[in-house]
Amino acid sequence: MRAQTLPAAAGWRWIATGFAIFRRNPPILAMLVLSYWFTLLFLNILPVIGALAASLVVPGLSVGLMQAARNLERGQPAGLQTLYGGLRENSKTLLALGALYLLCTLGILGLSALVDGGDLLHYMLASNRLERAAVEDADLVIPALFVALLLLPVMMAYWFAPVLAAWHRLPLGKSLFFSFIACWLNWRPFLAYGVALLLVAGLIPGILLGILLILFPAAQGFITTVVVVPMVLLIAPVTFASFYAAYRDIFGISEIV
Repeated sequence: MRAQTLPAAAGWRWIATGFAIFRRNPPILAMLVLSYWFTLLFLNILPVIGALAASLVVPGLSVGLMQAARNLERGQPAGLQTLYGGLRENSKTLLALGALYLLCTLGILGLSALVDGGDLLHYMLASNRLERAAVEDADLVIPALFVALLLLPVMMAYWFAPVLAAWHRLPLGKSLFFSFIACWLNWRPFLAYGVALLLVAGLIPGILLGILLILFPAAQGFITTVVVVPMVLLIAPVTFASFYAAYRDIFGISEIV
C-alpha cells in the first residue's frame, strides 16, 4: 500500500473528474445519491437504534457510491445493487469503522462540554427549534471550532478507510492509518479541493440565487426551488464522484475487487 504525494492542482482536478464521471450517466448517479440519503433518513426515523444503524451502514454505502463512480468511469453499469453491494465488502471492518466514527464523534462532542458547559451538545441533540433557540449562536463559535479541530484528524483517518477496507481488504487499524497518511501527505491538494468545493457548492450557487432573487423578488419560493433542487442534484453526485477521483489519483487503480 503506497500513497502518492500530488501537487495542489490535483484538488481542482478531482472536481473536474467528478463532473466528467457524472456526465457519463447523470440520472443514475443522482438516483443513487438520493437513495443513499433516503436510506439514512429512513433509518434515522427509527428511535435510538435507527441513528446507530445509520452510522454503521454509512461506510458500506459510501463504498457503494465509490463503486458506482468507478463503474461509470469504466463504462460499466451501475444501479441500486451497486450502492447496497458495498455493504457486503469486508462488512465486519466497515461496520467497525462506522461504530468507531460514531464513538469518536460523540466523544469529541462530549469534550466540547469542557469549553461551553454542554451548550453545543445540547444544540446538536435538540429535537425542535425551540430547544435550539435557547442556545445563543454566539455561544457556539468557540466550541464549534474546538470540535472542528479535534474532528480533523478523525476525518483524515476515516476519509479513505472504507474503500481501503473494502477494495484492499485492509483491517480496521491499517485502513485508518493509510487513510490518515494519505491525507497528511496530500494536504495541499485537499486544501485546494476544499476551496474548489466551497466555490462550486457554495459561492457560485449563492451568487446565482442572489441575483435571481434581486431580479424577481416576488417569485422567491419558486426561484429557490428551481435553482436549489437542480443544483443539489448536480453538486452532490459530482462531489461523491470526486471522492473516487481522489482515491484513484492517490492510491492508483490496483485495488483488489
